[in-house]
Amino acid sequence: MTTHTDIAGLQIAPVLADFVETRLLPGLPLGLEQFWSGFHGLLTELMPENRRLLAVRDEMQAQIDAWLAARRGSDWDNDAWQAFLREIGYIQPEGPAFTVATTPSDPEISTLAGPQLVVPVMNARFALNAANARWGSLYDALYGTDALPGAPQAKGYDAARGAQAVAWAANFLDQAVPLATGSHADVTAYSTDTGAFVATIDGQPIALADPSTFVGTSGNGDRGSILLRNNGLHIELVFDRSHPVGAASTSGLRDVVLESALTAIQDCEDSVAAVDAEDKVLAYANWLGLMKGDLTETFAKGGKAQTRRLNPDRSFTAPDGSTVVLPGRAVLLVRNVGHLMTTDAVRLNGQDVPEGLLDAMVTVTAALHDLQKTSGPRNSRSGSIYVVKPKMHGPDEAAFADRTYARIEALLGLPYGTVKLGLMDEERRTSANLRACIRALKDRIAFINTGFLDRTGDEIHTVMQAGPVLPKAEIKDAVWLSAYEAGNVDAGLATGLHRKGQIGKGMWAKPDAMAEMLAAKIGHPKAGASTAWVPSPTAATLHATHYHQLNVAALQDSLATRERASFDALMTPPLMARRNLSEALIAREVDLNCQSILGYVVRWVDQGVGCSKVPDIDDVPLMEDRATLRISAQFLANWLVHGLIDEAQIEESLRRMALAVDRQNAGDPAYRPMAPHYDGPAFMAARDLILKGAAQPSGYTEPLLHAWRRVAKASQS
Repeated sequence: MTTHTDIAGLQIAPVLADFVETRLLPGLPLGLEQFWSGFHGLLTELMPENRRLLAVRDEMQAQIDAWLAARRGSDWDNDAWQAFLREIGYIQPEGPAFTVATTPSDPEISTLAGPQLVVPVMNARFALNAANARWGSLYDALYGTDALPGAPQAKGYDAARGAQAVAWAANFLDQAVPLATGSHADVTAYSTDTGAFVATIDGQPIALADPSTFVGTSGNGDRGSILLRNNGLHIELVFDRSHPVGAASTSGLRDVVLESALTAIQDCEDSVAAVDAEDKVLAYANWLGLMKGDLTETFAKGGKAQTRRLNPDRSFTAPDGSTVVLPGRAVLLVRNVGHLMTTDAVRLNGQDVPEGLLDAMVTVTAALHDLQKTSGPRNSRSGSIYVVKPKMHGPDEAAFADRTYARIEALLGLPYGTVKLGLMDEERRTSANLRACIRALKDRIAFINTGFLDRTGDEIHTVMQAGPVLPKAEIKDAVWLSAYEAGNVDAGLATGLHRKGQIGKGMWAKPDAMAEMLAAKIGHPKAGASTAWVPSPTAATLHATHYHQLNVAALQDSLATRERASFDALMTPPLMARRNLSEALIAREVDLNCQSILGYVVRWVDQGVGCSKVPDIDDVPLMEDRATLRISAQFLANWLVHGLIDEAQIEESLRRMALAVDRQNAGDPAYRPMAPHYDGPAFMAARDLILKGAAQPSGYTEPLLHAWRRVAKASQS
């Protein structure tokens, strides 16, 4: 065990102590003793409340388990269920109407609508890619994905494929920034020489249908660009006749570049595998580099070394000759961990401290480097720090988060409300009390969203004793889910959050299925969401086209008067009741979920990879993090509890699916097969997640994953 360093009454892992002293604090008006003594005071004040809130979770779940078990086999009585939940304080009074009072934040958060990336901050290359995904080539996004039918046919540039991309993009321009007459596909020249936008078709000058969409220019002649704007998002027409695409275009148009990921969440939680002080410092160091602006990553690509760094801002000349400066990077939020886990990176009186409190202290302090900049690119031009807080259960826990960040603001000399919080609506008690949760954060809330997987995991765990739940695919069609998705938007609109922050929707899980995403994901802005998660910069560029098709702000205004989503539907669990399933269907469900669990866990435990493309049972790559694991483990645990399956069936499926996962990872030189011994840390972790799933707090996967990852790391050292 690592010997800890004693500072200000705390025992601190040396790697963390060194990071704080030599990297975090230099350049800030904050001394080492002040930092650690301040954190000591925060822990002394808040650790007891953190423990109490977790105890309330356990007590409520025990009461729910007993109530449901006593009524098992009876017809579902939703009125009695809700009355019971109110009696134990699970459902709390909503209170009078109110409007959030969050102080001004950046327009990317408060007024603009566009895609959002979520990326593991422990991977510097991914972190930089996400930050730099503010701008993306539409031509490249189309050319290299299945967004267009077929695939490139040549090793070099496939002109026929390129023509497909050009035609698709011209159609997009016709919708987003139409000409007064004609199509962008027929333009032979673009000009701004007169200070106005002019397109030439058949020798005739054509203006934009809306001249105000012309914003400015960059460069000149055959190497310049024209900047347009629609629904608040920018479109850059890039010209270069020396490029194969520009040479094939009569207008010299080489690319259409879209403002894409307006925001990106740098994740310290579900997409990372951080189990000790060394892991935490890696996450903190990358976040610090992003806030200071000096994070770089060098890697080999095509046999050559490349160094990635943050993109600079972009400058254009407006029609009146003034300079227009646009951010070159997404506005970054950092996702801290929830209230559950503790860390031995810091100890108080020999006890591991809440990991969420450590995250809060370090990540907010790191963001001071951004706030104190007086020149150059900044993450927040409004002087805000954006933190996403996950896995909170109800208004009391939301109020605790407000208290935590207010305490840190005071410690660091920041005005109250500098830290803007994102509330993830991913736990059942939060969904049931969402407006009360928003009220608890009304002076700093800047983001809410829905997350189907975590929310479903908590749904299953909460009603574990009621009866077997529906097959996993059918849960998506259960009445609670549509009420959950609509109710989240309703709450954001009713409290005025759409004027102050983001209303978000969840991830597109198929990173290679861009045609399907283009067809389906427009449903998120149509639902009233101002942002939605995407799995890659390419997906962000394609999803950005949806926000040109819809004016989300106007749509939100129209949705604000609709009938409120049904609370009765929200409270109706996805139970099978007296339905019987065939043995074949049950066996298929077991295999699907065992394979999914193993495919994710083996990388998490053995390699410390918290988010990656994991092939499903049919070899379709899916972007997965711990939320995927939570629902699969809780689903099988539920069927075990109710006797639809038994441990022997789970064991047999795990062994067969381990062979399939070994095959899927055969090309990875770092991969360690689970077969034929089936006794490695990864396999044992997957087994525990199912067999011990019903007993895990809220059905969370972190306690077991952390324990087995530590075993794996010890065996590799």
